[in-house]
Amino acid sequence: MIMKRKGENGAVPFRSGRFFNIDSDWYFACREGQNNGPFLNREEAADALKSYLTECNSSKGKAIFSITPTTSH
Repeated sequence: MIMKRKGENGAVPFRSGRFFNIDSDWYFACREGQNNGPFLNREEAADALKSYLTECNSSKGKAIFSITPTTSH
C-alpha cells in the first residue's frame, strides 16, 4: 500500500527509489530529472547524494554544484 506523506492532498504520486544501476555502475536520480553518476557502488552514490542534498539545502535557490562521479573504467 502506498501511503501519503504529511501535507499531501489528492492522489498519491508514483514513487521510485533514487538509486539504480546499469551494468556495474551506480547512479542516483533527482527531482529535477537529472541522473548523477556513474559511481563505483551504491555506497558512493549514497554519499554523493548526501553531498548533493546538503548543497541544495544550503544554496536555497542558487545554482547547484556539479558532482564529479567516480569512473570504474
